Amino acid sequence: MSEYKHPEVLVSTDWAAHNLNSPNLRFVEVDVDTTAYDQGHIPGAVAWNWQTQLQDNIRRDLIDKSTLEKLLSASGISNDTTILLYGDNNNWFAAYALWQLKLYGHKDVRLINGGRKKWLEEKRALTKDPANVTPASYRVSGTDDSIRSRKEEVSAVVEGRKPGQLVDVRSVDEFTGKIIAPPGMTETAQRAGHIPQAANIPWAQAANEDGTFKSYDELKKLYESKGITGKDEVIAYCRIGERSSHTWFVLKYLLGFNQVRNYDGSWTEWGNLIGAPIVNETRAAQPEVAVAAR
Repeated sequence: MSEYKHPEVLVSTDWAAHNLNSPNLRFVEVDVDTTAYDQGHIPGAVAWNWQTQLQDNIRRDLIDKSTLEKLLSASGISNDTTILLYGDNNNWFAAYALWQLKLYGHKDVRLINGGRKKWLEEKRALTKDPANVTPASYRVSGTDDSIRSRKEEVSAVVEGRKPGQLVDVRSVDEFTGKIIAPPGMTETAQRAGHIPQAANIPWAQAANEDGTFKSYDELKKLYESKGITGKDEVIAYCRIGERSSHTWFVLKYLLGFNQVRNYDGSWTEWGNLIGAPIVNETRAAQPEVAVAAR
């Protein structure tokens, strides 16, 4: 992993296994399937539920500063704790949690490369016992809004008012407008398609079969093949911001791009905005059908 621009943000499953009892470390599991933790998890790991603990339960937004402070304090995490995140689906929501922690200024947070999938495939230690946690005291010292994009920044790029590139990390069917959201997903939008000028590079293309990240050279070739070089600011988006967090992590830490933002409003915001420009390749390919008024 030393080939990456910032290898310090990744640890191997082997390193994690040898540091289960190291002081000042806290393992945290964040899964798409919120029941996975109860089926067996890394010894000493706590679980964060992305639906109820990492998102505001009333308005659509991230949790605020005080809520994050309570969550981390209850998880036994202080400001100088090293947080090791992992989860299912190649670290989808683990990356989402890492992005949030960086947004709120936590210094040392890392991903376990390969996540839950690799840990299980290697038949490493699991437990169903809840973690023994001594509550700590956590205080957010500052925020880093430079890694988060709002719809206004996206519009500025689309309209040519600022230089930048957009990366849509959803599936091809979502990007073209064939479907609005993956089957079974409840968060959706009124319209299908993608933001004009966006390059479609599905997030999963950055991962190997075992869930680990591809090599630096492979990642560089992948994104450069779609014109994403990091010369200008890059904004990644998906449907609700979790898959794009994974791509944001790749671009910022593994490839070392200087300016990378995650647009967590993503398609569920853009696809609902009145008057927002949308490219729908599926509809564009269909002939117009006149329907008589009834």
